[in-house]
Amino acid sequence: MEGARHEKSKLKDSPQENGVHTNQYSSISPPASPVAQDEPFSTYFEERVPIPDSENQLFSFRKLWAFTGPGFLMSIAYLDPGNIESDLQSGAAAGFKLLWVLLVSTIIGLLLQRLAARLGVVTGMHLAEVCNRQYSTVPRIILWLMVELAIIGSDMQEVIGCAIALNLLSVGRIPLWGGVLITITDTFVFLFLDKYGLRKLEAFFGFLITIMALSFGYEYVLVKPDQGELLKGMFVPYCAGCGPVQLEQAVGIVGAVIMPHNIYLHSALVKSREVDRKNKKEVKEANKYFFIESAIALFVSFLINVFVVAVFAQAFYSKSNMDVNAMCNKTGSPHTDLFPLNNNTLEVDIYKGGIVLGCFFGPAALYIWAIGILAAGQSSTMTGTYSGQFVMEGFLNLRWSRFARVLLTRSIAITPTLLVAIFQDVHHLTGMNDFLNVLQSLQLPFALIPILTFTSLKSIMNDFANGLGWKISGGILILGVCAINMYFVIVYVTALNSVVLYVLAALLSVAYLAFVAYLAWHCLVALGVSCLDCCSRMQMGVSRHTDMYLLNDMDSNALVDR
Repeated sequence: MEGARHEKSKLKDSPQENGVHTNQYSSISPPASPVAQDEPFSTYFEERVPIPDSENQLFSFRKLWAFTGPGFLMSIAYLDPGNIESDLQSGAAAGFKLLWVLLVSTIIGLLLQRLAARLGVVTGMHLAEVCNRQYSTVPRIILWLMVELAIIGSDMQEVIGCAIALNLLSVGRIPLWGGVLITITDTFVFLFLDKYGLRKLEAFFGFLITIMALSFGYEYVLVKPDQGELLKGMFVPYCAGCGPVQLEQAVGIVGAVIMPHNIYLHSALVKSREVDRKNKKEVKEANKYFFIESAIALFVSFLINVFVVAVFAQAFYSKSNMDVNAMCNKTGSPHTDLFPLNNNTLEVDIYKGGIVLGCFFGPAALYIWAIGILAAGQSSTMTGTYSGQFVMEGFLNLRWSRFARVLLTRSIAITPTLLVAIFQDVHHLTGMNDFLNVLQSLQLPFALIPILTFTSLKSIMNDFANGLGWKISGGILILGVCAINMYFVIVYVTALNSVVLYVLAALLSVAYLAFVAYLAWHCLVALGVSCLDCCSRMQMGVSRHTDMYLLNDMDSNALVDR
């Protein structure tokens, strides 16, 4: 105890080292692993990108370029096949009327990604590592399982999106299960591109985003959407004449854009830059440039999503199955039977969307659509694997070889996908996508609540902890997003029309809400609601500051004399 006090006093007495303040920011260094290590353990990003020096510049394009990369990898989750499907369905069901929902969701996503990036920059640890150190064993394991479920659900959509694209490009010659196997194989190959340099890997992701922009941009130019209606739908937050179908689409947009595993991913990706966390100025600068880069990346992803919504809003809004059937029959499409001879409103997914484009605008539109979907699925499958890697390493503190870690994380996500591909037909996947969207909506609190909790703790974030405004607005945002997604879940469950499923859903809901309440309780304490901190004080037998209730081993010296 005396040694700890002496060490602490030394930090106070020597606040500078070579002109750099170190007393605050050295306290948040990651603790040593309890497992002895002869050499430092590394994850995918063994390389650190150096940041160029610039003297007294408010803004430097050279520095922005050095920080560019993590935000674009993160933004790929906003362009995965699940998002593309949500876009085309909202366009076909509501026209341009829900573009403002997409805009608001993207802005909310940017604010949440900002919190994730700041946690990684300031602490030098990603969210899964912080959760591993801050929560006790049972909640930590439950949290890991919930996040893994979200990753599996997302990965299934991404891999099946690739398989559908390959099926369209091969005119049905490659079955769904064959496309899944091809995607698994090439994903393993692409995942090792970072061995040739981190910047080359990031350039490859940039190339895939460019393919998406060109593919969906081609469809946009071909269809020529009404620009006035597009702008009205984007900036007028109203949906005239909308009913339950359009409301479900709006909720689906929010659920598709804001994905739980992406918060964990972004907090890890920012560690790939060389930032001296002992230097407050460098940390502040890194936060600024990562935010600018994320804003640019999400703006690009927003434009691509707008392309998809606008194409289906202009060409297929209010179209009936009979209309599409007649056009496909006229152009000699072999897929006319996908659209029954009735006046029901057209319902599309990624597969049917490509077929419809081919019927109305020619084979080129179909193949270019499939290329865009393939790029979206391939890139998001790779980032999904990175997410699974970081989550598993962080929560379980794995010390395996690189190949073993990749193999395990891939197997967990791919196995159920392959089973679905073998036993499910490519023409009937919409119901499964709805289920996977619900699954990911349920997991959203398990990323949003922890990120708000830890970025609000001054004992972890020091001067970069959330201020009162961010605590209040962040809490409201997270509460709103979770409420919207829960509505989506309720709508899905009530449509099942099965008493057994209702009872099962009720039992699961009790356990689910209990765990969410546990996380919310910790979050409220971190946000400053001191009256809820009585339990942790009684456990410690001492009076502690509110934001210290969670600290286990982040900084043992800091607990002394608190």
